[in-house]
Amino acid sequence: MTTTIPETTDRRDRRAGTVHLVVFRLAGERYAVEIAKVREIVPASDYTRLPHAPDYVLGLINLRGEVVPLVDLRRRLGLPAEQWNDETRMVVVEVGGKKSALAVDEVVEVSRIGEERVIPSPSTVAGPEREYLSGLVQQDDRLLVLLNVDALLKEEEWPAAESVAV
Repeated sequence: MTTTIPETTDRRDRRAGTVHLVVFRLAGERYAVEIAKVREIVPASDYTRLPHAPDYVLGLINLRGEVVPLVDLRRRLGLPAEQWNDETRMVVVEVGGKKSALAVDEVVEVSRIGEERVIPSPSTVAGPEREYLSGLVQQDDRLLVLLNVDALLKEEEWPAAESVAV
């Protein structure tokens, strides 16, 4: 089943002070991206491997005639690899006018949270990984990690995918 995110969905409802998120699971933890970056969510499917691509770029998928790079978000974040199953999804995002698909273990929900619940990333998180985080959200007794899709998919890190994707 494909879930398409309407173009009119805004990540922040200015009147209500809310942030709209797509929440997913990776290695047992919950992560989220702002819904404004998400175009659709599709079941995991076959892909074509892309030689000489960064190790986190699994290859390319054909999304209704459009060639889209597929990123293993586990590898991108330095998490251990895991076999895909029936819950594995591809979250199709758009950054800088270009689409990419992010392989995630499971999409949990589409959620709205109060903007005041988003807290900045702790200063103790250092190195290049810090730029991947937009913040944290306290949900029940767990933290939800809010990812910065723009930083995760920096264009200068995509030489192999850029040369093939049309």
